[in-house]
Amino acid sequence: MILEGKNIYLRPMTGEDTDLIVKWRNEDFVRKNFIYQKPFTREGHLNWVETMVKTGKVVQFIICTSENKPVGSVYLRDIDETHHKAEYGIFIGEREALSKGYGTEAAKLMIRYAFEERKLHKLMLRVLAGNDRAKKSYENAGFVQEAYLKDDVYLEDGYRDVILMAVINPEKE
Repeated sequence: MILEGKNIYLRPMTGEDTDLIVKWRNEDFVRKNFIYQKPFTREGHLNWVETMVKTGKVVQFIICTSENKPVGSVYLRDIDETHHKAEYGIFIGEREALSKGYGTEAAKLMIRYAFEERKLHKLMLRVLAGNDRAKKSYENAGFVQEAYLKDDVYLEDGYRDVILMAVINPEKE
C-alpha cells in the first residue's frame, strides 16, 4: 500500500531498505533525538523486521520525495488491537530533507492510515524535551501534549525529560 501526499509518498519498508535505515539511524543528528540511542546494526534491524514487522506488531514505511528519493521512515509500533491504539515514530535521515515539511506531511498520512485503514482510536508518541523542531511538526500534524515526564530516561548526557503527545480519532470520540 502506497500512501500519497502532496510532496511525499510513503511506501512499505522492505528488506532492501536495511542498509539505508541503519545508515540513517546511526547519523548523529538522528540518533541524538531518539530515546534508544545505541548504534544500529544490520543484524538488529533484520531482527526487527523478522520479529516486529513480519509479525504485524509494527507497520513501517519509507518516506520518499515526489522525485522518488528516500529521505526517512515512519512507523506504528506496539499496535494494540484491544485498545485500538499504537505508538507513532518517525525520522528524517537525509540532512537536506530537514525543515521541508516532510515530517509533518508524513505524520498526517500516517494518522489518516491509522484511523481509516487500521481503525485505531489513538496514536501516541514520545519526544525528548528540547526537540522543539519535532514537537512543532507533531503539533502541526494534530498531536497534542498529554504529559511531561521529568527525568524519564537516562542517556549519555544524563537524565532527560520526555513529552508524551497523542492524537485521537475524531470519528471515534
